Amino acid sequence: MTPNEPVRARREDADAMHEDGAIWDAIRCVAWEETSLGPMERWPFSLRALLRSFLTSKQPMCLWWGPDLLQFHNEAYLPMLGARVEGAIGKPFAVLWSDVWESVKPYLDEALAGRGTWVEDLPLTMTRNGFAEETFWSFSYSPLFDDEGRIAGVLNIVTETTRLMRERRELEALNHNLSESLARQEEGERQRRVLQRELSHRMKNTLAMVQAVVTQSLRHATSLEEATSVASSRIQALGRAQDMLTESDWTIADLRTAVDAAIKPHVDRDGRFLVTGPTLELSAQQAMGIALALHELATNAVKYGALSADEGKVHLHWATAEDGGFQFEWREEGGPEVRLAGRKGFGTRLTERVVPGYFNGSAETDFQPTGVVYRLRGQLS
Repeated sequence: MTPNEPVRARREDADAMHEDGAIWDAIRCVAWEETSLGPMERWPFSLRALLRSFLTSKQPMCLWWGPDLLQFHNEAYLPMLGARVEGAIGKPFAVLWSDVWESVKPYLDEALAGRGTWVEDLPLTMTRNGFAEETFWSFSYSPLFDDEGRIAGVLNIVTETTRLMRERRELEALNHNLSESLARQEEGERQRRVLQRELSHRMKNTLAMVQAVVTQSLRHATSLEEATSVASSRIQALGRAQDMLTESDWTIADLRTAVDAAIKPHVDRDGRFLVTGPTLELSAQQAMGIALALHELATNAVKYGALSADEGKVHLHWATAEDGGFQFEWREEGGPEVRLAGRKGFGTRLTERVVPGYFNGSAETDFQPTGVVYRLRGQLS
């Protein structure tokens, strides 16, 4: 035996790769002579050294070697293979990972060109367990060199971040929902404060109107009984207007609805009121004004005008002009001959002064022999 023979024998024995372990057993079971790598005994020393090093690592790792980029992986890498673990060792990259090949090929090309790559939380739709699933990966691709210093493969050090990304999404969704809930809560609180202010404002307006009605009714009445009756009927008219406005959330009211609510107590037969006019929207204040004006006109008509006679009737008509102007008319007919009142009370003042103010306009009452005519002109708001 020559002096070099013991060294050569030890080298050949090491190159035989007799290491124990399931991964080594899987490597030795592959028919390498049928692949581009050839029999194991002909593998370059650099590949053997790499396998001995990275197969013992607890970090998930794999490498692809040779012109077909045949797969090798350590035991920590097995969960990432899923159902494709059987026969994975020795299979070409493009075949084993065909579902993600196009997505990772740019990073692979960089490594094969001698430039390492690093990617964080890359989304990949992968079919590793018989169904497509969204997965996420952080990994590096590094070039590997053969015994002559040529690039012969790629080392992949990888961590699957699918669970982390799902938890992050759930956390982001939870945070988003929490933010929306807080925003809704703040908006609800803001609306509550607005509602309180609006309710206070409306109550003050209503109380002021009731106070004015009672005060003026008392001032112009000839007896306490008359004042009580007049004030009560006017407050009831206000109540009907309030009901009508409540149904429309106190924002806007339909003019026809306001008219119907005001004349309803006086409709004792068909044809008593002939109402014509287009659909128009009023502000809450204007609706209240129309309701009060119609109450006053109807009350007088019941006492002295068309509504006091069986054949009497009232024509109600409204229209708008091209310039946005608004016209409203109450016309009585079929009642007793009209006589001009000796004095003007609060009702007249209400219909001719207060109500027109809600429309930025004017009003007049014409006591014609055939019946009272009330005209209101102004603007809708």
